[in-house]
Amino acid sequence: MGILKADNALSVSAGLIGIGILLVVGFFLHVRRFERAGRVPLLSTDLFRNRTSNLALVTQNIQWLLLMGVAFVVSAFLQVVRGYNAIETGIIFTAATAGILGSSLLAERLAARHSQRALIMNGFVVTLGGIVVLLLLVRAWTSAWAFTPGLLLIGVGLGAMLTPSVNVVQSAFPEEQQGEISGLSRCVSNLASSLGTAVAGTVLVVDLATPDRSYAAATIVLACIGLVGLVASALLPSSSSAASSASGTR
Repeated sequence: MGILKADNALSVSAGLIGIGILLVVGFFLHVRRFERAGRVPLLSTDLFRNRTSNLALVTQNIQWLLLMGVAFVVSAFLQVVRGYNAIETGIIFTAATAGILGSSLLAERLAARHSQRALIMNGFVVTLGGIVVLLLLVRAWTSAWAFTPGLLLIGVGLGAMLTPSVNVVQSAFPEEQQGEISGLSRCVSNLASSLGTAVAGTVLVVDLATPDRSYAAATIVLACIGLVGLVASALLPSSSSAASSASGTR
């Protein structure tokens, strides 16, 4: 809500974001009190002491943020600016779906040949390339086919790295902590989905008088966030192989 209010009420936005931060800090302190008292908390703070897991959680968060952010931006642009209905918009999005399915089908073969770090990094590179292609072709070409190459690349990139990120997160912990880290991983993904829609939506409505410019701005913002994910993936240990990570995932 704080992000969504940023375009027209900065004071309200700051207040809501501040409340959110206080709630997170309060939850953390509450959990720490539980742990000091020898009780079992809902989420152990020890989970955040693993550098590899933390970096992989960042990449996982940004992947879902990009997925939902791009979906929101493109669908809004197709329906509001280009005048397509919901069914036509869905058909155009099959390019991204095909990319995700295709890379997912090849996931086992890719994991046998490349490290998890390499898959995540290359996934971000392909996704960022898809965002650039999407931005350039849509601005230069009014046909619906202009969306296909970019969405396909984005789907391929995201599909290639979603599973490796989860594998790296979960393989960083022993069997007895798999329940906790699995829940945290899912929570991070859900949070990213909300953030992606909020960030993209906020940028889109900043300049409604020029929707083409708003579309470009939202796409560029998502690309910049993707660069953060690429940097985080580059900081992952190079020894994070697919085989070792997969063996830690149950």
